[in-house]
Amino acid sequence: MTDAFPITLVGPSSKERKYDRQLRLWAASGQQALEQSRVLLVNSDGPIDGENTSIGGVAGVETLKNLVLPGVGGFTIVDPAIVTESDLGVNFFVEESSLGKSRAQETCTYLKELNPDVDGDYRTEPISDLLQQSDFLSDYKLIVVSGPIKRSSLDTLSISAEQLGIPLIYTRSVGFYSSFSLQLPSEFPIVETHPDPESTQDLRLLNPWPELQAAASALTNLDELDDHDHGHVPYILILLHYIENWKAEHDGKAPENYKEKTAFREFVRAGARINTAEGAEENFDEAVGAVLKGINPWSLRSNIREIFDMEQCKNLRPDSDNFWIIAAALKEFYEKHAVLPLPGSLPDMKAKSADYISLQNIYKSKASRDIKEVLETVRILESQLGSRPTPVAEKEVEVFCKNASHVKVIRGRRIPHITIDASQTLKAIRFGFGNPESVISVYIAFEALDVIVDGIQNGKLPATALDDDATWDATLDRLITTIAEDDKSFLEDRESVRDNVTKAAKELRRTEGGELHNISSLTGGLVSQEALKVLTRQYVPLDNTCIFDGIGSRSEMYRL
Repeated sequence: MTDAFPITLVGPSSKERKYDRQLRLWAASGQQALEQSRVLLVNSDGPIDGENTSIGGVAGVETLKNLVLPGVGGFTIVDPAIVTESDLGVNFFVEESSLGKSRAQETCTYLKELNPDVDGDYRTEPISDLLQQSDFLSDYKLIVVSGPIKRSSLDTLSISAEQLGIPLIYTRSVGFYSSFSLQLPSEFPIVETHPDPESTQDLRLLNPWPELQAAASALTNLDELDDHDHGHVPYILILLHYIENWKAEHDGKAPENYKEKTAFREFVRAGARINTAEGAEENFDEAVGAVLKGINPWSLRSNIREIFDMEQCKNLRPDSDNFWIIAAALKEFYEKHAVLPLPGSLPDMKAKSADYISLQNIYKSKASRDIKEVLETVRILESQLGSRPTPVAEKEVEVFCKNASHVKVIRGRRIPHITIDASQTLKAIRFGFGNPESVISVYIAFEALDVIVDGIQNGKLPATALDDDATWDATLDRLITTIAEDDKSFLEDRESVRDNVTKAAKELRRTEGGELHNISSLTGGLVSQEALKVLTRQYVPLDNTCIFDGIGSRSEMYRL
């Protein structure tokens, strides 16, 4: 007789152990997308005072730190500045030995030490020179700009990123204030939005398919079950059972309005057994608690209806993105069945293991059939479109179907500026001033700082302009006048607006454009969080500007 050896258990790989926490957030697909991404950080755009030094740079490096640690594929730092004494006080990625050396090289070296899996590179030329190379931006999946930089450089980056479909984040951190704006492509689809788990439950209690209806019909002898079995009937089957009983007494109609649902809830509650050896029946409590949310007719959400109506979904082309091909197939499924594919997931509930698994299999089988039907439509559409580089992967269709109700397409906007033709930006800023506690004045102060730094870097203003009363007053007045354009009511509050903006500008003037490490570190965390959403194509990113007030510990988001 041969000895039987136990099967060796295979534990997690070293990579899975290293990235365990983040894999729980965005799974292997998100990690793969992150590892296939390269990020460009533009940390400055040349000297601020003619001596090869510049303001800013910490928030950008802190952002990169939070991308290097989870394993971004690679990064490139563009920064012509050298390390100065001021850098040593705020930047943890330079040392005293770095003084006088390239800030791009030094920060790149120390960032790479955080994660040997990440490839790092640097360039010491100004970004304006690098943009003369037509293919310079093509390898990057995200551009992060740490301002303030020349407005001409930022605008060129913004336009180029828009043309190439590359997301761009512009961040500024000065003193106790910071802000950042996210520029996404004109259509930025997200399949895995990770909504609240309760909102993803699609139980189809009012329109069950044959297998689910058969499982509920088997409960005709519900009252004859012993106490143990009665207290372990899955609440979904309980609700289906009582819906049929309700219909029999209400001309075949399910409970529709709040009054009827309240009465139906008491109808279900009355079926629970009280004096049992096991105490109160949790499954009936679950059924009663699910009535208001679960007994609702299925309807198509506005976000997916909007996708179905988009031109990219209606008129596919051979070069159409996989997203639109699956969306078009999903539209055909909806037009045929008047519902979207079943997600197939079940919430936890009081039930015997065998009964729960049986019910779970009913939902999973239905979800699999729906996915298969959508996949067949995708293959038909692909054949109609002609040759494509690679067919849509079955896994991609599966993920889309499971998340179909919550898929979103964000319409990106360029990095906002306060200009006379930016009507939506001006309107949003005026709306912000409607709240006396708003931090929108911080954004205007940052715009003023950008204008002044741009003037210094282009030789129109002296370096001392950063702390010159007349320069700041004139710049703020011009911006406020632009914001007040064609709005008489805003002009009436001009003085209070001027006071709020002047107070915000005092903090930027106090530090002469310098950063505080704790604020820049926090800002880097906020920016990298949005960067990860963009790179993994999971969760819903910011649309489009966040302003942080470190003095009051407040943040606000605006669509500028």
